[in-house]
Amino acid sequence: MKSLEVRVRRIESYVEQHRERHEAELAEWIGVPSVSATGEGMAEAAEFACGLLRRSGLDARQVDTGGWPLAVGRADGPPGSPHVVIYGHYDVQPAGPLSAWDSPPFEASVRDGRMYGRGTGDNKGQHFAQLLALRALAETGELPCSVTVLLDGEEEIGSPNLEPALAGLRDEWDADLVLWSDGPVHDSGEPTVSLGVRGAVRFEIRVPGAPAALHSGNWGGVAANPAWELVWLLSTMRSPEGEILVEGLTDGMVPLSPSERDALDALPVDVPAALAEVGLDRMDVPDGAGFNDRLASPTFSINSLSCLDGGEHRTVIPAVAVARCDIRTVGGQRASTVIDALRAHLAQHLPHAELHVPGGVMEASRTLPESPYTTVITDAVSAAAGRPAVLVPAMGGSLPIAALSDGLGLPCYGIPLANVDEHNHGPNENFELARFHAGITAAANVLLELGKLR
Repeated sequence: MKSLEVRVRRIESYVEQHRERHEAELAEWIGVPSVSATGEGMAEAAEFACGLLRRSGLDARQVDTGGWPLAVGRADGPPGSPHVVIYGHYDVQPAGPLSAWDSPPFEASVRDGRMYGRGTGDNKGQHFAQLLALRALAETGELPCSVTVLLDGEEEIGSPNLEPALAGLRDEWDADLVLWSDGPVHDSGEPTVSLGVRGAVRFEIRVPGAPAALHSGNWGGVAANPAWELVWLLSTMRSPEGEILVEGLTDGMVPLSPSERDALDALPVDVPAALAEVGLDRMDVPDGAGFNDRLASPTFSINSLSCLDGGEHRTVIPAVAVARCDIRTVGGQRASTVIDALRAHLAQHLPHAELHVPGGVMEASRTLPESPYTTVITDAVSAAAGRPAVLVPAMGGSLPIAALSDGLGLPCYGIPLANVDEHNHGPNENFELARFHAGITAAANVLLELGKLR
C-alpha cells in the first residue's frame, strides 16, 4: 500500500476514534450564539472561533474590519507546497420564531442521526469539519500544505467589510487557491465540488401613501392606494413568463463557457423528486427551462409583501406598502449596475416609490472547470466518498467568494458538506452527522492531494 493510502486510512481511523469528541465540540460551538444582524453573542463567538483555530494547530488572531472581526489562523506546510486559504463564516442567521423549532436553536440536539441547532449546517458544522481535517492531518503526520483559515463574522449580513479587510492582508498571504465548505451538496445527494456562486442584491421597495391608514369606505377610490401601486410597479419588473423587465439589470452578464455548459448538462436531476421534497408540484415560469439552468441564471424574487399592518385585516387604505426582494446575479453582472437599473426603473414607472438597499451585497463568482486544481480536488473528493463527485459550475446560493476570486485573483473551489435538507436559515436547521464525519476525511484528502503538487 502506498504511503499516501496509509495516511488516508490513518485519518479515517482517527476520525472514527474521535467521533464523540468531535460531536461534543460541535455542540459546544452551536451553543455560542453569533447573530451578526443583531450582535447577539458576536464578541464571545469571535474569541471562541480563534480558540478553535488554535486547537486545530493554527496561529490565530482577530482582524478588525470596522464591523464584526475576522478570525484568521495560519499554519505553514512543507516548503514549496501550495498555500490554501479555507473560507468559512462564524456568524449565523437569527433564530426566527422559537415556536417553529422542535428544540432550542442555540442548544444542540441530536435526533435520528442529525444535529439540530442554528449554525449546524450554515456554517459552523462545515468549517469545523475543515478545522478537524487540519487537526487529523497534524496528529497523523504533517500538514501537507500551508494553510490560512479565514472565518468571516459578517457573511449573513452580506460581508460588507470583507473585501477591504482582505486587501489589507494581501501582502502576507501569497496564496494559490481557496477552498470553502458551505451550502448543501447537489440535490442528488452526491458528493459535490462547486466552482462558483451567484451574487445577491437584497433590496426593499417602499411605496408611501397618506401619513396614516384611511377608512376604505370614506376614501376608497379617492386616496391613492400604495398597495395597488406597488402591485402595478412589480408587474412592470417581471413578466408573467418570468422575464426580468428592468432595463440594464442584466448588463455585463457572461454566458456559460463550453466547459461550464458541459458540466451543467452532466448534473443529475430528478425534478419531481426535488419539488416533492419541498412540497411543490410545479416549477416557476418559464415553462421548458431546465432545473439546473434556472440555478445558473439571474433571478428576481419577491421575499415578502406587507402593508406593515401587524397581521390585522382592517378595511383601510394602507399608509405604506413594502416589497422585500432579492436579485441573484451571475458571472459578469455587477451589484452596482443592478442597483442603478432598479433606481432608474422606479424613477420611470413610479417616481414616489423608494428603493432601500440594506447592508452589503454579494457579487457573483466563477472559476472555470479548466482552472488549475479542479481535477485534483474533484478526484480527491470522489476518492474520499468512494464514488464520483458531481461538478457544479455555480451554486444557486450566494457567498462573498468574489472578494477572494476577483479581489485577490485566486481560483475558488467549494466542497459543500451539508445534506440537501439542512434547512439553513429556517427552523430546525440540521447537519447529518454521517456527512459531518465524512466531510472531515474528504477535506483532509483534498489537502493531501494538493500537497503532492509541490
